[in-house]
Amino acid sequence: QVRLVESGGGLVQAGGSMRLSCAASGRTFSTLVMAWFRQVPGKAREFVAGISRSSHEIRYQFSVEGRFTISRDNVQSTVYLQMSSLKPEDTAVYYCAADSSSNAGTNDVFRSSINYDYWGQGTQVTVSS
Repeated sequence: QVRLVESGGGLVQAGGSMRLSCAASGRTFSTLVMAWFRQVPGKAREFVAGISRSSHEIRYQFSVEGRFTISRDNVQSTVYLQMSSLKPEDTAVYYCAADSSSNAGTNDVFRSSINYDYWGQGTQVTVSS
């Protein structure tokens, strides 16, 4: 079992910055492919950013590229999402996700939520205009 606990959400003005953290436990963190997703009411959960086990491969949703940065600390067992130049349309509940499959390669990153078998409880990010 993998437990994921997000922190760092809240209210920020448009143009501001915020960093989300996700602490993992229950499994060797370096074996997990990690990602951030977000969801607004009435819409499907969408991929925001993902990072491979090795950190060598990173993927972003087009709308956040250049504004968001995903990183991981395999010693602290934590994945981060640094968000800058925030826009009201970034308002959502942000979820941390982990893929624990042994089939994932060292440099694999997955955009689909079906690849991830563990999820955090979510943290609300609200960007005011």
